[in-house]
Amino acid sequence: MSQLDQYDYTLPKERIAQQPLSCRSDARLMVIDRKSDSIEHRYVRDLPQLLAAGDAVVVNDTRVVAARLVGKRSATGGRWEGLFLESDASGLWKVLGRTRGKIKAGESVQLVDREGRTDTTLTLIAQEEDGSWIVHPESEGEPHEILAQVGRTPLPPYIRGGEMLPEDETRYQTVYAEHPGSVAAPTAGLHFTDALFAQLAEAKIHRYQLTLHVGTGTFKPIASDSLSEHPMHSEWAHLAADTAAALTRVRTSGGRVVAVGTTSMRVLETAARTGSLAAFEGPTDLFIHPPFTFHAVDALLTNFHLPRSTLLVLVRTFGGDALIRRAYAMAVEEEYRFYSYGDAMLIL
Repeated sequence: MSQLDQYDYTLPKERIAQQPLSCRSDARLMVIDRKSDSIEHRYVRDLPQLLAAGDAVVVNDTRVVAARLVGKRSATGGRWEGLFLESDASGLWKVLGRTRGKIKAGESVQLVDREGRTDTTLTLIAQEEDGSWIVHPESEGEPHEILAQVGRTPLPPYIRGGEMLPEDETRYQTVYAEHPGSVAAPTAGLHFTDALFAQLAEAKIHRYQLTLHVGTGTFKPIASDSLSEHPMHSEWAHLAADTAAALTRVRTSGGRVVAVGTTSMRVLETAARTGSLAAFEGPTDLFIHPPFTFHAVDALLTNFHLPRSTLLVLVRTFGGDALIRRAYAMAVEEEYRFYSYGDAMLIL
């Protein structure tokens, strides 16, 4: 058995949530206590009772952009599908694209909006080694503004084959989303409501924000047999100096830092690689796998993750391998809802 085989598990297809609950905080919450080696079944709405006064929840305030693109090739009329990845200062975009037949530099694609109308034209300039394309959009304006007109919510393929419904535009976005830049939602944050935050504040559990723009690499399966050989994807992150200082004070005074999602965990642990938490801005390619020493996070709220993924490896590294294995087996048996629109676990 390879090292990677240990991170595989079998999930019945019907356990993959296809839509969220009508009330976000009604999602089930598996509470995992590492000290007592115990598992309890609660709900996300119970967080004010599960956490303590003086604790801090840390959320990722990135905003998902309408990154999924549909269009037709100007030369042939053939269907083209793409995903916006990033843009540069000169206004060029980097996109992934697929179409029947071979497409070449110099060709153009007419994007089709959600109403079926043709809109922005993309001219293909050059293909990168990773298969992505550098393209030039004819429209002027910020990328997220253009995408809001022509793009679609980039649902992962395990949700309705990636086909969005109109309501996904808000459902696949946290209530505190602020800075546009992600092509996938920080899904642990989807469970929070303004009412739940108010209850946490009343219980003297404070909220802090950081930013990590989630890229397509978050869904990329690990291909190498050895975890140490996996080339981890890089994502842009930001942690403000005053937030780092406040979280340090939380821990000094006996409170816990609760990372909401693996993205928040990666930013905090990236910013604390020297042993103490400090401001951070820039790309992080931190891959949390055994052995790993955690310096910044005391508890983790996270959804259930894909087999053989870097996210599952992170969770098992933090929660303890045997305990999280048991939790996942129990989640399947107890019919928890999995993945982006699914239920969550709180590892204490």
